[in-house]
Amino acid sequence: MTNDRRLIEDFLPIKAISAEASREKSIRKGHISTLHLWWARRPLVACRAAVYGALVPALKFVPENGPDNKKQSLGRASASKFIQRLCRYPSDSKKQQKADIERAIREAQKHILEAHAERLTKETGKKVTVEDIEEGRAPRPKVLDMFAGGGAIPLEALRLGCEAYALDLNPVAHIIELCTLVYPQKYGKPDPNTHGMTGPKNTKGETTWGGLANEVRYWGEWVLKKVKVQIGDLYPLIPDPYYKVNKPAIQPEMWQSSQKETVPPGYLVPVAYIWTRTVRCKNPLCGAAVPLVRQTWLCKKSGGKRSDPKYVAVKICVDPKNKDSRFEVVEARSEAGLGFNPSAGSKRGDATCSLCGTVADSDYVKAEGCAKRYGHRLMAVVATSTRSAGKKYLPTSDAPNQALDESSLDKRAEEAAAAYGVTIPNEPLEPNPRSFDVQHYGFTHWRDILTPRQLLAMTCFAGQIRKAYDELVKAMGDPDVAKAMATCLSMALGRLADYCTSFCTWQPEFVAHTFDSPGLPMIMDFAEANPIVDTSGSWPSAIDYVAAALEEFTVAGYPGIIARGSALKSPWQQNTFDAIITDPPYYDSRSYSNLADHFFVWHKRSLGHIHSEHFASELTPKKNEAIAAKYRHQGSKDTADRAYEKMMEEAFIECNRVLRPGMPLICVYAHKTTAGWSTLINALMKAGFLVVEAWPVDMERKVRQNAQKTAALASSIFLVARKREGALTGSYEDEIRSELDKIVRERVDSLWKMGITGADLVIAAVGAGLRAFTRFSKVEYANGEEVPAEKFLAEVEGVVLETLLEKIFGVPGSGVAGVDGPSRFYVLWRYTYKAAEIDAGEAIVFTYGQNVELDGPNGLASGSRVLVEKKKGKYRLRDFTERGDDEKLGMPKDDGKSATLIDTLHRILWLLENEPRKLNDFLGEARPDRERLRLVAQTLAGTALAGRKDDGPEHTLATTPAEVAALKKLVANWRQLVEAGLSNVDPKSKQLRMPFSEAKK
Repeated sequence: MTNDRRLIEDFLPIKAISAEASREKSIRKGHISTLHLWWARRPLVACRAAVYGALVPALKFVPENGPDNKKQSLGRASASKFIQRLCRYPSDSKKQQKADIERAIREAQKHILEAHAERLTKETGKKVTVEDIEEGRAPRPKVLDMFAGGGAIPLEALRLGCEAYALDLNPVAHIIELCTLVYPQKYGKPDPNTHGMTGPKNTKGETTWGGLANEVRYWGEWVLKKVKVQIGDLYPLIPDPYYKVNKPAIQPEMWQSSQKETVPPGYLVPVAYIWTRTVRCKNPLCGAAVPLVRQTWLCKKSGGKRSDPKYVAVKICVDPKNKDSRFEVVEARSEAGLGFNPSAGSKRGDATCSLCGTVADSDYVKAEGCAKRYGHRLMAVVATSTRSAGKKYLPTSDAPNQALDESSLDKRAEEAAAAYGVTIPNEPLEPNPRSFDVQHYGFTHWRDILTPRQLLAMTCFAGQIRKAYDELVKAMGDPDVAKAMATCLSMALGRLADYCTSFCTWQPEFVAHTFDSPGLPMIMDFAEANPIVDTSGSWPSAIDYVAAALEEFTVAGYPGIIARGSALKSPWQQNTFDAIITDPPYYDSRSYSNLADHFFVWHKRSLGHIHSEHFASELTPKKNEAIAAKYRHQGSKDTADRAYEKMMEEAFIECNRVLRPGMPLICVYAHKTTAGWSTLINALMKAGFLVVEAWPVDMERKVRQNAQKTAALASSIFLVARKREGALTGSYEDEIRSELDKIVRERVDSLWKMGITGADLVIAAVGAGLRAFTRFSKVEYANGEEVPAEKFLAEVEGVVLETLLEKIFGVPGSGVAGVDGPSRFYVLWRYTYKAAEIDAGEAIVFTYGQNVELDGPNGLASGSRVLVEKKKGKYRLRDFTERGDDEKLGMPKDDGKSATLIDTLHRILWLLENEPRKLNDFLGEARPDRERLRLVAQTLAGTALAGRKDDGPEHTLATTPAEVAALKKLVANWRQLVEAGLSNVDPKSKQLRMPFSEAKK
């Protein structure tokens, strides 16, 4: 260990950080994620750990001694205790918890500034103290995020007393960073010397500045009142069908009032409208309007101690006379009580006409959309009442005048846009096959994804923000403050834009936002939120969330320093930064620039006049976006890979230039395959960096949408790198292989003891193994051939898996070596990926070093008894229920060689569950190696493959539930079922000499 070694290079309590980062994901109001949507934001506590670990020397806690030194262990325990105090996200109701965290943050600031002062003292030869730094006589430590996105990393750098720098190419990300890193620090607190609208009056009788959040609430209400006057008539109140007292007349002027409106007795407030798209029946003799709705659930409540069960859904009824459908709202106390299946709608884009039975197939549905022939039918209205809590679900017959004329709304939207001096967003939806599917259905421009009513509403909100800026300048007399306020108001517009499209779904009982996942898939039944009432997806809700977030962002008395531009060419001087902590684009992940276009077109209309330098283009810049997107390279994956690697290399070269010598680069990476890492590692090596450590930090909620079906990593990896000195060429055989074995064994052992499992352990150990490779600028085999990164990654993974096998089986390498290749492969796959399917490329890499192959004549995915199933470019393991009925499975091969242990085990399990009396015959003929067979069975049934206990019961199974149950039964009765049987086989008859009555048990 050297004196400049950082804590993150030595130790992090990653399980504790992971648990808190996962918990943070479920906290909503006041969190950075609720200011404005930005994809793949890292949890704040994980970012805080990275900043703290990068700037505090390891010697702060861990003495410079051998790995088994008692003082070192105590030091790491002390570091663990402190970081767990520091890296917590407070619950809203726990004031004491917040106070404890604030104390830990102040301690962390002191640790960071002490280390920085010591370094400045050594460099300048002049004594520098913490007080010098805090009072501005010496610089603060500078931290850069060169792919800053939503600003989580620089926000935590500000919180910990650093000078935070943020760089991003995307204009939407840039204004989010302004509202996160700059404006809250400058204007967040109340100020009696600044004119505002919400603070107390000063001696001159002027209203003073009440703080950024309060001012946003005030002006958000100002915008809302103006918009209500323009569009309030489009959301009429609904007569309550259950209100029996004298009903007053409908008040169409209610929304026109400048006063705070009240709902008159006997009326309901619409909060959401449930729609379905329709096409004309494909049968020319029918011609009915066919609803394309997939499901019609409105409410699903099982009930509890305080509520009764409630199941509500829309029933589609056929009207043969008018060749049409009508919609009824059905309510019951059980799902069966509805009398129909609300989920029995269109499937895979195909919809069946209820009148004639003709199927409108997906190609026809797409063609109708492209021809602009979709219809829209209102199925139900969701409303609230001032008389009772909860939502009411009304059929269209009880909600008159809710479906409005689209052509008149389009005209009103155009007129409103012209009045505000803007245009309707007719920018194109640029091709992005990884994220967008809607162009195939005729949605080719951003205006297309909104209903006419939504288009008018969004235009009015954007226009009123423009007007608010002018009013702010007049009221406050300071254009800079007015600019900050208008930008923060546009954060609410961004939130509203996410809920104001015809691609929002109704998730009983709320409107789910458009970008619930990073893409825009086709939606046939959608929910339209009422934007002017205080409900999910509305302007009042958006203002509330934005203001609450702004209150939490005031973490420093000085602003962050942000710039918009490419990471390939930063504006800062050489050797500027004390740490670079960044979350770069992930290989072939989705293009956030395409996704951000939806927000860009609306921010351009609300802010383009005051942020003209960022919103002058038609859409967000994409040429310099670092992503391996083959659709931007004429469909060539190789060209896309090379372009991504080149961009990342240039970005890391910039990192090398602006990073101070001896200071760390921390790269957060979450691509799930080692194959996806090769371009990143090549770029780091070529840019002159050495990877010294890798930490897996779980940043996802425990219930992930794709947790079981895909092999997504639960963790992101913190790759810690240093500038490499010199340009040496290393020999793989002489200098790297032996070092690699040592690094990997130590890393697997330490991660295993920490409780890290599965793919996270594999990827983290592979990352640590890169230390042996990246300390050279070039690595060669003995014959002079260069070792490419992808080849080395495969070698590293092979070493990791071999080391893991010893851990999983619980025996030395010699014992593992006796297990055949396919059985070892099966155990490792189950440990790493559980029951998930994985991409072909990743699966092939996983076979490296395992003496197995997937395809080919003898491949595991070939023949009639395949162990691995290949389907549509994906591989998955098959369990005993899918293989064990084959009578030849587990039997000696034609050449006399024994069957693989996993084949034998699968056949035993199947017989045990289905034909137990045949098990004796099978054992007599198969004659498996009982000890190694038991080793495999015990391993698959054991705790090593069970996963982390905090994952919950649905995440603990390494294999399928049926296989786990059968394995446990087998292992528990091993002596009676297998050993006794094999010991009592008559060599002539090959039958058991003892009754086999126990088998059925």
